[in-house]
Amino acid sequence: MRRLLRRRVAAEIAGEVAAAAAVSAPAVVPDLTAAAFFDVDNTMMRGASIYHFARGLAARGLFTTQDLMKFALGQAWFRVRGSENPEHIARAKEMALAFVAGLKVDEVVRLGEEIYDEVMADRVWAGTRALAQAHLDAGQRVWLVTATPVELARVIAQRLGLTGALGTVAETADGAYTGRLVGDLLHGPAKAEAVRALARREGLDLSRCSAYSDSANDLPMLSLVGHPYAVNPDSELREFAREREWEVRDFRTGRKATLIGLPIAATAGAVAGGIAAGIALRRHYRSVL
Repeated sequence: MRRLLRRRVAAEIAGEVAAAAAVSAPAVVPDLTAAAFFDVDNTMMRGASIYHFARGLAARGLFTTQDLMKFALGQAWFRVRGSENPEHIARAKEMALAFVAGLKVDEVVRLGEEIYDEVMADRVWAGTRALAQAHLDAGQRVWLVTATPVELARVIAQRLGLTGALGTVAETADGAYTGRLVGDLLHGPAKAEAVRALARREGLDLSRCSAYSDSANDLPMLSLVGHPYAVNPDSELREFAREREWEVRDFRTGRKATLIGLPIAATAGAVAGGIAAGIALRRHYRSVL
């Protein structure tokens, strides 16, 4: 009994000594008026997030490789042209909305989580991820801002440990997509308006905020904040950043990596990805009914 008591006392002393010697990591002090906003496609990850999603669906046999290649070629065409035709965007948007009408939101989210882990995680730029983490470590909130559907954008943000995501919002009713958008695509000036609205809601001082993008299409958002950064920039944004003396971060292996891996999505390309995903899911639902 005495031996057991001595062991218990010795264990207690050892525990007290270990606790006293422990060095606690300093707590992160929240910085409530500053935040960072990151574009996704070719800024946070290589290529187009919606394309990677469609690729994951193709791997599950939900649509054909030919469908996937048509989508990739369409993205390349829009990227090489260097401009976006409003008529093409409107037509693609109408088609995408028609295809997703009736699909369950929960199913899209579940597939998005699976496909992120399988296909997208390895395509995140380590350098951009480190920039986002630096803001988190400084107590600032970090949001993704993208034309990608908000459900997929939220999955990416959650997997990266970020605060949240602003994305294109599709109308839903009873857990399913109605085939209509709430507002419009989150692209160009719409991104800046979303950031401005979020800043009002969260009490952010935009002059203390940062924004990161690869595309000149995001100049409205970049120009809105006090600390804009060009990340893996296209030629137009690189030139604009040089003139304004904005910081440039390029994590690509070559300066001319415009079409790295598979084509980067312009807005019309991203919507086309929604079409591909919609076709795939529609076929899937029909096959199980």
